[in-house]
Order: sequence, then structure tokens, then C-alpha cells
Amino acid sequence: MDSDNTGRAAGLAPRLALVVVAVVFTGFVVNAFQYVLAQSTDLSHVLPAAAALAAMMYLQLGIFSDPHATLHGTRGYLALAAQVGLGFAPIVSYGEAWMGLLGFVAGDALLVLRPLAGWLSFAGIAVVSGAIRWDLSGLGIETGYVVNLTMVIGLVVYGLSRLRSLVAELAEARSELADLAVAGERLRFARDLHDLLGFSLSAITLKAELTHRLIVRQPERATRELAEILDISRQAHSDVRTIASSYRELSFEEELASAGSVLTAADVLVTVRGEPGDLLPRTSTVLATVLREAVTNLLRHSKAENCEITLSREGDSVSVEIVNDGVRAIADHDRDRCRDQGRDQGNGIGNLTSRVEALGGTLSAGASGDTFRLRVSLRAAGDGTAPAPAPEQRTTERGPSMVPRLGQVIAAAVFTGYAISALVFVAAASLGPLGTTVSVACVLASLALMVGFFSRPNAPVHSPLGRGALLVQALLSFLPIAVAEDPYVGLPGFAAGAALLVLPARAGLPVFLAFVAAAGGAHWLLDGDPIGIVYGFLVSINQGLVLFGLTRLMAMVRELHDTRSDLADLVVFKERLRFARDLHDLLGYSLSAITLKSELAHRLVAKDPERAQHELSGILDISRQALVDVRAVASSYRELSLDEEAASARDLLAAANIEVTVRMERCALPPNVRTTLATVLREGVTNALRHSNARCCEITLRRKGDRVVMEIVNDGVPGAEPRCTEGGSGIRNLAARVAVVGGTLRAGVTEGRHRLLAEVPGTAGSA
Repeated sequence: MDSDNTGRAAGLAPRLALVVVAVVFTGFVVNAFQYVLAQSTDLSHVLPAAAALAAMMYLQLGIFSDPHATLHGTRGYLALAAQVGLGFAPIVSYGEAWMGLLGFVAGDALLVLRPLAGWLSFAGIAVVSGAIRWDLSGLGIETGYVVNLTMVIGLVVYGLSRLRSLVAELAEARSELADLAVAGERLRFARDLHDLLGFSLSAITLKAELTHRLIVRQPERATRELAEILDISRQAHSDVRTIASSYRELSFEEELASAGSVLTAADVLVTVRGEPGDLLPRTSTVLATVLREAVTNLLRHSKAENCEITLSREGDSVSVEIVNDGVRAIADHDRDRCRDQGRDQGNGIGNLTSRVEALGGTLSAGASGDTFRLRVSLRAAGDGTAPAPAPEQRTTERGPSMVPRLGQVIAAAVFTGYAISALVFVAAASLGPLGTTVSVACVLASLALMVGFFSRPNAPVHSPLGRGALLVQALLSFLPIAVAEDPYVGLPGFAAGAALLVLPARAGLPVFLAFVAAAGGAHWLLDGDPIGIVYGFLVSINQGLVLFGLTRLMAMVRELHDTRSDLADLVVFKERLRFARDLHDLLGYSLSAITLKSELAHRLVAKDPERAQHELSGILDISRQALVDVRAVASSYRELSLDEEAASARDLLAAANIEVTVRMERCALPPNVRTTLATVLREGVTNALRHSNARCCEITLRRKGDRVVMEIVNDGVPGAEPRCTEGGSGIRNLAARVAVVGGTLRAGVTEGRHRLLAEVPGTAGSA
């Protein structure tokens, strides 16, 4: 999925949730208000009801359904107490007209209270609503209807509000996943640097120091040490290329050609059989990495004379098998080590196995007789099977994976409640045997189709089967109304919601409205009561949107899950490219220089010892600096470019639809000050993207006397009271880094805008 689709999916879910929640809840409130109007249109009767309903809607949309609200605290408990009062107290004046609103109280209790207390309160409110209805009418069927209605509305309130919150929570969780993925990539890269280059550069430094002392006194030994330095530097140079290349996409075909050339140059007879065909970039990269590792191991650890590479395709899988005869030329202890390699999986094979398994493939390696065989099998098409999550990821995945199951249970309960309400109407009406039989059968069939097909996350609703199911649902929804000539016995809202799920938006919305209009028209033709007509419209709209909302929001949770995972992959890929660039820029030149100087010194030991010593001094300096560079890249503490960070910030903010203004005065700054300000800029932009809903952001850098001021301002906190933000660990760490160069950092909210201000000396010594 590309970044545009990712952004749309991530942004659509919260907006859709808000629209569905607002319309559904408004429908409940309007329905109650029309019953109040039916009792009396006197202002003294109507205005208090309108005020109470407005207050309930404010609490519902502004607090209980706000995905960022903290409900398990004093504010949530006070809001719930107010909702209880608004739900129960008006019953004294408005009686039956107010009974449907007790579902808000039941649903809000589930949102605010802990699970056990919440469900006990939910059940208690449903029982109390039935008792009140019994006291008002004394009719058992109406009492059962009110109890069912209270539970249905309560579950709708809880389900839509909770799913809206979960969409926001999952979006934040996946943003954190991207950060964790980058952190993991940095750790893996640092480990590779340490394992491959740290020892090599340390060895070069030590041997260069030793050789420098031996050139005059023991030139023969100095020559041997220089030969070893040369071997180590060449291997280190090769390792740099290996690490850097593994952090970008590789072409398997190019790697195959390179492997043939390298092996031929080493007097190894190479035979290649088969063709790989078209490969996905990730598959191509992993296969190229496996091939490179196999060839490297062959050259480094064996005396092979023959190597056979076999490529095969079977269905959507591709296999590569690499066999060499180097085992028979290895000493016994080395042969044993090679045999054990297939069982114990050293670091190289272990890392390759992890990469292969991450794409759902398999890898095996080991010695058999006089040959060593490595075989890898991967999917050549599709996205590959998902890898088994790492232990540290499984906990993160477990929480969101519960969301769809919770939504399915709530959706099934709500749809069942709607069906029960329709069956209550059937029982209360005198429909005759035919009308009763047809109505009951259609209601139950509608429920089965809704629960068994339309609300299932993986149902093929966008298919001919889905369109056929929509026609069946429409027939089941309206047939009871036509046969029984009673507008209350069908479920037209089910057909309306199914239309939104099955049809594209341009067709789905008109069909939805047509079904709603048909439901209202049936009440107008068969009933004629104004309240019944409005009820017909409202109940169809609400049922349809609840069906669509619960089902579509569950699907969007999955979409966000996938898109955020894709985002994590993209961020990691960007981090890999930066690693490769750093390796090339910092270490490629250094190791090339070491290799060249080692070759020169090796030739000069006997001819010109003094110049050889001079070259060795250069090798020492370069190797020491290269070791520092390795640590710098591995620790991710490199000198940053303020201009590059400003350009990156502009691109990131623009991609997030944030209007950005950048004003950067040209200031000659020491490297440590420039790096510190670049870090402040990066952190400020990251916080704006992660923790605010900013629409505008201003970034300025200016001189102020003998100091330089960087200011990052965004409007992501409108209406906030002025306050100073001491900040979490991020701000504290930034403040500490700024203090190291003699500066100060402040962060806080003033006049509805968040301001991050760093002030540093125009000149500063190294920390």
C-alpha cells in the first residue's frame, strides 16, 4: 500500500467513526424529543426536555465518545453521575417518552466503570428500566420491549464509542511500532558493525603499532604483519560493502552474475541451472543476500573446486540450492564444524534463517559427505506469509487482535436485539397465521444473513455474492411489511446498512436513502401517524448506520493494522538507506586508504624503511579515526546537517498536510552546536506529528546578539491554557543536550500554540 492510501485509511477511520456516532446518537435523541412533543407543545414542557437532551448529547459526544478522554477518573465518574441524573430524573415529568434514553446511561456505565462493575450496572439499569415501564403500563410485552431496547441502545453506545476509541488507540500504537522497528534496526546494525568491523579495525590498529616498531629491528616480521594488515583491511572493506548492501534492495540476477565472476576468479568451476523468473523486491533481496553469504563462506572457509547453483520454480514458490565440494578439502575438525553448522546455525546462517522466515520461507544448511549444501525456498509472488512475531512484539500484537472479536460479539448482540424488537412487534400485532409465520421467518433469516455474512470481517461483500445477498436482505426486510401490512414488523434498516457495505459510495448512499425512504413511506401508507412516520425514518437510519458502523469500523481496525505495519517497514527502509550512506561516506574511504597504504608499506619495508614507517603512521591515524566512525554510526551520534534536517522537516510536515513556514538565517555555527540544533529540530517536528493535531507549523532560526535562537511553533493545541511543559524524557534529554553547549531550552503552550524554543551561544567549544 502506498503512502497516500495509508494516509487516507488512517485519516478516514476517525472521521467515519465521528459521523456514524453523531448521526446514530442524534437519531435516538430526536426520537425521544418527538415523543415529548406529542405529549405537549407547551414551552414549559418542551424547553426543559430540549436542555436535558442537549446536555446528554454534549456528555455523550464531548466526553464518553471522545477517543482521547480519560474516563477512568474523577472527570469520567462525574460525567456518568450527571448522565444518570439526566437519564432518570426527567422520567418523572416525561414518563414513557424518556424511557429509550436509559440506554445511554447503560452504555456509558460500561465505558466508565471497570468491567465487572460496568456489566453489573448495565444489567441493573436494564432491569430498572423494565421495572419503571411495568409501573407505568403494567404490560409485560412492553416491559420486555423496553428492557431489550435499553440493552440494545446501551450496546450501540458502548460499541460505537469503544470502537472509535480503539481506532485512535491503534493508530497511536502503530506509530509507536514504527519507532520500535527503527530502534530494532539500529540495534541490529550496531551489532553487525561491532561483530564485523570493530574487531577488524582494532586488529589493524594494534598490528600497525607493532609493525611501526618492528620495521627497523625486524623487517621480515614487519613484512608478515603488514601482509596480515592487508588481508584484514581487504576483508573489512568487503564487510563494509556487505553490510551496506544488505540495507538496500538487491537484485538477485546481478548477485548471481557477480557470484559466478567471483567464483571463477577463485578457480572454482561454477554451474548454474534454471531461471528464477520475476521476483518481488523483498524476495529478490533476501535471495541475493543468501547467495552472497554462501559464496563468501565458500571462499573464506573451504577449498572448493566446484560449485553448483540450482534455481527452480514451483507454483508461487522459488527455491535456490547452492552445493560445493569444499568439505573434502578441509581438516577433520573443520569438517565437523561444517557439519555442525547445519544443526547449530552460526550467526551468519542464523541471521539468514531469520530473514528468510520473516517472508514465510525456509532455509537449511549443512554438510553431507564431501559436499556442503545450502537450500532456501521463498514465495516468489504475493506478499509472503507474515512472520512469526518476535517475543517482544507478541504482547503488542495481542491487544489489537482482540478488537475485531470484541466488535463481532457486540455487533451480533445488537443485531439480535433489533430482531427481538421486531419479533415483539409481531407478537403484539394481530397478523394472522400467514402474516405471523412470514414475519417471524423473515426476521430470523435477516438476522442469520446479517450475523453470518454481512458483519463478518472477511465476507466477500464486494462481489456478485455480496450483491445477491443484498437483494435477499432487501426481500427479507420488506416482505413482512407487505404481507402483514404492518410497517413495524420488518427490518428495513438491515437492508439499508447492507447497501452501504456492498455497494460503492456513489451507489451505496442513494440506495441507503431509498431504503430509508421506503421504510418511512410504509409507515405513511399503512399507519399515517406522524410519530410513526418519523420513527420509521429514524429507526431505519439508525439500524443501517449501526450495522455499517460496527462492521466497517472493525474492518478499518484491520486496515490501520496493516497500513501502520507498512509504515513501519517504510521507516525502517529509510533508516537502512541512511545506514548504507553513512557506511559508504565514513568507512568506505577509510578502509580503501588503509588497504592502499598497507600495500605500499608492504613493498617499502625492505627498500625504504623510513617511508614505510611514515605510511604506517598514516594507517594508524586512519584506523583510529575509522574505529571512532564505527562507534559514531553504531551509536547514531553523527554530525547532523541543519539544512538537511530543515528540508526533511518541510517534507514531513507537508506530507502530513501541515502548512509549514521555514525561515533559517545563515549562521556560521560550530559542528556541535549545529548538530544540537538539528536534533532539536528533528525532535520538535516529531513531537508535532505524533502528539498534536497541528494545521500550521513555523520553524525559525535567527541570531539574537551573540546567541542563536531556534523556535518551532504549531497550532495543534487550540484553546489550551498557558502552561509550561517540563516535558517527558524527550524534552528533558533535549534540554540536557542544549545545556551541554551552554544553551537553554523551553517548551510550553501559550495563546493556544505549542512553542519549543532553544537558545544557544553563537560559538561554543566541544562538549
